[in-house]
Amino acid sequence: MSKLIPVTILTGFLGSGKTTLLKRILHEQHGMKIAVIENEFGEENIDNEILVQDGREQIVQMSNGCICCTIRGDLVQALSDLVTQRDEGKLDFDRVVIETTGVANPGPVAQTFFMDEEIASRYLLDAVITLVDAKHGNLQLDKQEEAQRQVGFADAIFITKSDLVAPADVDDLRHRLLHMNPRAPINTAHFGEAPIDTIFDLRGFNLNEKLEIDPDFLRADDHEHDHDHGHEHGEHCADDCGHDHDHDHGHDHAHGHGHAHDHHHHHHHTDRIASFVFRSDKPFHYGKLEEFLSGILSVYGEKLLRYKGVLYMEGVDRKVVFQGVHQLMGSDVGAKWEDETPGTKMVFIGVDLPRDAILKGLAACLA
Repeated sequence: MSKLIPVTILTGFLGSGKTTLLKRILHEQHGMKIAVIENEFGEENIDNEILVQDGREQIVQMSNGCICCTIRGDLVQALSDLVTQRDEGKLDFDRVVIETTGVANPGPVAQTFFMDEEIASRYLLDAVITLVDAKHGNLQLDKQEEAQRQVGFADAIFITKSDLVAPADVDDLRHRLLHMNPRAPINTAHFGEAPIDTIFDLRGFNLNEKLEIDPDFLRADDHEHDHDHGHEHGEHCADDCGHDHDHDHGHDHAHGHGHAHDHHHHHHHTDRIASFVFRSDKPFHYGKLEEFLSGILSVYGEKLLRYKGVLYMEGVDRKVVFQGVHQLMGSDVGAKWEDETPGTKMVFIGVDLPRDAILKGLAACLA
């Protein structure tokens, strides 16, 4: 069986620079063979600028070896056609970039790669990349829940056009994005220079043990409800983990990192999309956790965007890794707990999630 073809979903607000990035992919001599699928509904489709089409021909081979494919129909069909043509030797590409329109929710696109067996047998979803325009980002986040979803879903976030605003504004935007999604590295990008390889092979959907949560986010977390003992609030978690977090995030924007005066308008943003982390040094009881998580997924599946964890399970000498998109959750047994103290770390990103109830419920699943 041939190797799976990695897929990157490129999403971002209108005007965030997706077109610029796509043009670079389709023209620059980067030596990669990339098929770009453009979902053609948005105001900013690139084909009218760079492609001359006769209306029937949907796939155009670019001079740098990349392929541009504009689809007006079904994504599954387009992916399936591409792979068929590749198998027949008509097309040659090593990876796919799917551009979603400026107002799309990337969730359903991502789910395709887990739910459709034919697609899952040929393609591997690598990552969701979200571009946020520094100048208009805050406003777009205030106005459009889709924009917030794009941030919550991301495996990597690039703030574009940061040269158009003051550094303090970029910093403010970064903190806001961080509270929505502490998993995704947030970089500023000038796509004139950004190396194209920084957006590929991020392995955001792998069941691996890499659970990177921005340390700033964890510091803010600890600062808020944990003055005495830094990160070690696992050991007494069984009884009061829920309370530990109770007064945690009602005011995280107000003093996100213990210095509200620098970021004076955090507390104006009550974003519906937010994230939280559960940590404990005590192991989970397998049955209780399974039952609790399946309950959470059945009730809040639509509202859960991304979640991931490295779990310490009772009676298991290896790490258990789990991750999910909406209702679709996968888990796997990872490496042994070699030199590190076993402990659980989980991050949830979602829309209007009942944070305290979930944290208390998880604490109740500890052995």
